[in-house]
Amino acid sequence: MQKTGKTQNPWTWIPTVYFAEGMPYIVVMTVSVIMYKRLGISNTDIAFYTSWLYLPWVIKPFWSPIVELVKTKRWWIVTMQLFIGAGLAGVAFTLPTTFFFKATLAFFWLLAFSSATQDIAIDGFYMMGLSESQQAFFVGIRNTFYRIAMVTGQGILVILAGFLEESKLLGDPANGHNIPLAWAFTFVLLAIAFVLFALYHKFFLPHPSEDIESASVSLKTVLNGFGETIRAYFVKKEIWTILGFLLLFRLGESQLVKMASPFLLDSVDAGGLGLSTAQVGLAYGTIGIIALTVGGISGGWLASQLGLKRLLWIFVFSMNLPNLVYVYLSYVQPTDYWIIIASVAVEQLGYGFGFTAYTLYMLYVSAGKYKTAHFAFSTGIMALGMMLPGMISGWLQELLGYQHFFIWVMLCTIPGFIMAKLIKLEKNFGMGKK
Repeated sequence: MQKTGKTQNPWTWIPTVYFAEGMPYIVVMTVSVIMYKRLGISNTDIAFYTSWLYLPWVIKPFWSPIVELVKTKRWWIVTMQLFIGAGLAGVAFTLPTTFFFKATLAFFWLLAFSSATQDIAIDGFYMMGLSESQQAFFVGIRNTFYRIAMVTGQGILVILAGFLEESKLLGDPANGHNIPLAWAFTFVLLAIAFVLFALYHKFFLPHPSEDIESASVSLKTVLNGFGETIRAYFVKKEIWTILGFLLLFRLGESQLVKMASPFLLDSVDAGGLGLSTAQVGLAYGTIGIIALTVGGISGGWLASQLGLKRLLWIFVFSMNLPNLVYVYLSYVQPTDYWIIIASVAVEQLGYGFGFTAYTLYMLYVSAGKYKTAHFAFSTGIMALGMMLPGMISGWLQELLGYQHFFIWVMLCTIPGFIMAKLIKLEKNFGMGKK
């Protein structure tokens, strides 16, 4: 069905919208960890407080009716990008202060809620602004630009901050003042970028005929319907197995992802690898993200050929066994940078490949009358499964040390194997139609 109303060439807005969707998420979830580590915050506090930032993505399905009912999706996208810009500016201007940790966390909360709300609006706008054939064509394009945002945030921006930390442009690097100023400058650039995104999308987003303010549906009606979708999800057959898989499949990864950057940055004496900020940006945020993307694309292609059930155990092993590279790195502490890069790439490649199983399973259990809302619930449960273990990962690392912590991570992969054994799948689910 072709959409009507004021249209725009999708190429003028799909790339920028999905780049703008990916950037705040990676900044909140990953860049914040690297920044706080460079600013001297303990691993316990980094993991606990940044894991709490998953909460908006956990509960975003519960305020999606408001986005559906109030204003238009177009309005929400532009407005949230302005809020994201404000949050980024707030981080930048409070970094050089003595109370930077509490202040920047508050602005990261603003970023997280604005980003999660933007996600809701963009997902709805994508379906309204494109015909069905265009939706199918641009799904690869949108995912590509989301990944480019990840490389830009976790890679290029971190490399820039690392360069500024060691540069004399902001003063003498030896006095330590460069670190907060370097990150403040980086966040100022991001804030300016999001104000420009908001202005650009104000003029270049299309005006789909479906994207109008609701005048006849009351909030009570919407909430009643939403209550029915929740009930329908939690009365699914095998619901406990579904919840167990969604919460436990990434139990090891949820803790590893919080401590990977601190481990790479920590000094050799502290059990880390002693990399610079820029080196982490290249290894984890650039090469690692490229490997993650290659793994995801190849996993999706293979699943479309053979189906999820046939490949399930390959995906499960690919998701978890590459975590062993961090056990190796923590015990050997290699000084060869390329060995470190290769190890990070192997882990991220396996993670990207194995995560295909998780994504397809969420699609599988969300099928039915309320598939869009049920998929949103599944992603919320996924975020909860990342948030809760991540909160204690820093405390565990400081208690156990990096070597024993990464062994603990491997032990935490066992529940994922158990749940993979318990789930039920249709034989050919995921295979493309011949």
